[in-house]
Amino acid sequence: MPKRVLIPTPLRQYAGKNDSLEVEGKTVGELLSNLASQYGELKNHLFNEEGKLRNFVNIYLNDEDIRYLQKEHTPLKEGDVVSIVPSIAGGSSTTLQPPVELSNEEIRRYSRHLIMPEVAMEGQKKLKAASVLLIGAGGLGSPSALYLAAAGVGRIGIVDFDVVDFSNLQRQILHSTDDVGKSKLDSARERIRQINPNVQVDVYETRLSSQNALKLFKEYDIIVDGTDNFPTRYLVNDACVLSGKPNVYGSIFRFEGQASIFAASDGPCYRCLYPEPPPPGLVPSCAEGGVLGILPGIVGTIQAAETIKLILGTGEPLVGRLLLFDALQMKFRELKLRKNPECPACGTHEIQTLIDYEQFCGVVPEQESAGVSPWEITPFELKERLDRGEKIFVLDVREPQEYQICRLPGSYLIPLGELPKRVHELNSADEIVIHCKLGSRSARAVEFLRQAGFRKLKNLKGGIDGWAQYIDPNLPRY
Repeated sequence: MPKRVLIPTPLRQYAGKNDSLEVEGKTVGELLSNLASQYGELKNHLFNEEGKLRNFVNIYLNDEDIRYLQKEHTPLKEGDVVSIVPSIAGGSSTTLQPPVELSNEEIRRYSRHLIMPEVAMEGQKKLKAASVLLIGAGGLGSPSALYLAAAGVGRIGIVDFDVVDFSNLQRQILHSTDDVGKSKLDSARERIRQINPNVQVDVYETRLSSQNALKLFKEYDIIVDGTDNFPTRYLVNDACVLSGKPNVYGSIFRFEGQASIFAASDGPCYRCLYPEPPPPGLVPSCAEGGVLGILPGIVGTIQAAETIKLILGTGEPLVGRLLLFDALQMKFRELKLRKNPECPACGTHEIQTLIDYEQFCGVVPEQESAGVSPWEITPFELKERLDRGEKIFVLDVREPQEYQICRLPGSYLIPLGELPKRVHELNSADEIVIHCKLGSRSARAVEFLRQAGFRKLKNLKGGIDGWAQYIDPNLPRY
């Protein structure tokens, strides 16, 4: 009897674009093997070279975490549902400041809180005395900051080092059109003060790093993770574990979001869920994969709600629970998480100090990637060769909807996910330049074609965005 397998958004392109499949299997391991056999492109995303399930892929049986069981041998019965959950980049009251009082203006402002028995005057004073550090003033940080400020959290810190771009405005509601080109921190501070002038806003225009994380976290009760990359996500987790601060987690991709609370004293941390990050480029970022503008609003608001519950010490926080949200289906699901006794962060405590997270996640530092490798070509070099009339086959591995936005003249579209089954459309004798939006997907395409025997390959450094920036400013950037 086939069992139902739920396929997450990042992997659907490798599974016939299905959100669920019926697959035969007497055990979880047999079912996953059969799934990989039916959809060969999924195999590399699920299993490593030794045929073992990758550490950044979690398997749930009927919404129960079976990671620390012998999941491959877990028997299946009729009606069972198996969920594949890859990584996509509390529980206790906070340490509060000395007692505070509310002014008459604040009593009027928070009156709808004050008449709630779960909040009342005592709870509102806790909110005023609390401090929350937001990592990022982007899609997740925006709704979190606005609602925490409106709720009366006394001190809000924000870590960011970016400026407002037009592409941010579709989802980052802290910022407006007039803020384009301005520091996100300046924009965020102004907007929060407009919402609630009683809130102290501290900004840190810096990249969060192993050198500053523990010092920054020390000054705050709760950390809200609004990051968009894996190195910073693991850094936030480890710093929260080491400093004893709850980590209010959120992540987003296209139409799907996740939320939980990690690093609580009685719950798991992020490393319990995902011991290792996926290889660089395997999981697309929002810049490459896109995100529904409303989605970070929903997930960021959930993070704000969980933060307020932690401060008040009320309700049931998302400790030991992973909340999954699918905006297309308008469904919430909850998966139970277990604390891993072998976790190097919160289990065995092997991690005593913060590490090099770029290296841990396999990310090449910018200074090391500044040059051009033998398999890369810059936009300037490509233009010179095209202007000389050289015969070059330009392969675009973006998605069709991206191709509709802008394209290089004469380029040929084969989305990265379709490349293995359409490789016969390419001639290995041709000089082939491959591009995507920024260069990550095309680098993976180059590697795949190299393994397939192609040798005359170049990856366009910076992708079509680099071409628009340096060669053709009339080309739309997205």
